[in-house]
Amino acid sequence: MSKAKLELPSADKSLGQHFLRDSNIIHKICSDFKNAAEAIVEIGPGPGILTEHLAEIEKPFYVIEKDTRFGVYLDQFLKPEQVTMGDALQVNLKTFFEEKHIQDKKIWLVSNLPYNVASPLLINFLQAPEIKFMTLMFQKEVADKVFPFATTKNFMSSLLVLSQAYFECDLLAKVPPGAFAPPPKVDSAVLTMTRRDTPLVPLSEFRALEKFLRSMFSQKRKQLGGVLKAYYPQPKIEASFNELNIATTIRAEALTLDQVLDLYRKLCS
Repeated sequence: MSKAKLELPSADKSLGQHFLRDSNIIHKICSDFKNAAEAIVEIGPGPGILTEHLAEIEKPFYVIEKDTRFGVYLDQFLKPEQVTMGDALQVNLKTFFEEKHIQDKKIWLVSNLPYNVASPLLINFLQAPEIKFMTLMFQKEVADKVFPFATTKNFMSSLLVLSQAYFECDLLAKVPPGAFAPPPKVDSAVLTMTRRDTPLVPLSEFRALEKFLRSMFSQKRKQLGGVLKAYYPQPKIEASFNELNIATTIRAEALTLDQVLDLYRKLCS
């Protein structure tokens, strides 16, 4: 574009905004799936820091942004029909993809997730089968619950199970506070995620699995056999744990992914 780029606006703390300024991290994110993807969707582009680079990839590209201040910034890089102003949590992704005629393409979703809504947004993304690839920035503590790169034991969580049941995950980059303006008070991390061709649990069972995990991790530091007594018959609990050779005294956070899914299949069948 020939016109000069606008200066960045002030970040809105109530929306958890921090603007990425590290060129190396920006390059890693915007290169992640640029060859494999057939369409790109960015959630929460803000003033277009990633958008500027993603727009240069010659593939269908759309963004969803909640903060109306950023419309004029996104206009520097995108056509009006590429920009949807609205709350991504309220957007029906299936309808959105159909309206943009990309529902049959391998969609790459990119987002520097606002810290305050990262988990509910991720839950929505996991349930959209059209999304084949994701490159997501999280607060380090949340990223570590999706792909445990910092915690070495007792790291099992409901977010990890839900994410890894449907996606293969890996760490793309660790991001220090100084990579942002203004710097947040915590470290961040970027995860790269590829949807499994065959999910570990059918997507049709997502809500059932989520309900099971809520009960399992409701008191994650207590003995699991006792926690589950409030949700399932005691004989079924004992039979399931015995068959899987899992002690009822184990804590949910100490389980492996396979053990969690095996218990789900036994107790919810």
